[in-house]
Amino acid sequence: MDAITADLVAEHDSLDALVSALPPAAWEVPTPAAGWAVRDQISHLWFFDDRAILAVTDPDAFVADAKRILASARDPSVEHGRSVPPEQLLEDWREGRARMVNVLKELDPNARIVWYGPAMGARSFATARLMETWAHGQDVADAVGVHRLPTARLRHVAHIGVRARPFSYATRNRPVPDGDVYVSLDPPGGGEPWTWGDEAAADHDLVTGPALDFCLVVTQRRHLNDTGLVADGPLAEDWMDIAQAFAGPPGTGRAPGQFK
Repeated sequence: MDAITADLVAEHDSLDALVSALPPAAWEVPTPAAGWAVRDQISHLWFFDDRAILAVTDPDAFVADAKRILASARDPSVEHGRSVPPEQLLEDWREGRARMVNVLKELDPNARIVWYGPAMGARSFATARLMETWAHGQDVADAVGVHRLPTARLRHVAHIGVRARPFSYATRNRPVPDGDVYVSLDPPGGGEPWTWGDEAAADHDLVTGPALDFCLVVTQRRHLNDTGLVADGPLAEDWMDIAQAFAGPPGTGRAPGQFK
């Protein structure tokens, strides 16, 4: 678990550097997520990092808590952030994420962890927390007008995006179409493409383009039309229209042209 938790810490630190430099007023700036300000994005991460600890240390308590959350009409993940000043929220997030990383480090990589979607192996679970941190960090960066340089950590986000293809259909109560989609992405800074899937599928269903754009699409931070990603073939096109790397009900994503 050392490598993935080290990258998770690096992703935490990257977002921390962004938000810790913001004046208090900037924590109230609306983000692309409807109804959410910058503070809500950090509160959401704090809340689910805490639930991640619960999922690992007391799965039965997590399941009971998850049922309450999913049955509620309110969103408890933003409540704490709206009740404390930004500097307190930042310290709470720092303390909570450090505790989570310490818990994750001790896990057997193959241990199964319950969550809001399908249960995951421990390594995938840590990868999902990295993906969430990166995605909500993108919302913060978009809100305050900061351009973030893509890093090799995007490979983790892309990997979970590919692995979540069946979930993208399941959360919409749709069967997964028969057949594979080959994914070939250009990594940040160049180099050999990052690839997934059966290469034979490249003849009929293929997703290509910058790794950053793929990650933005599967986390629903950009509409496909606003990226350089190319989905070629019916299965590839259908998947990219609904791709969702995060747990929960179907997301609404971003509107086409929103970031042109």
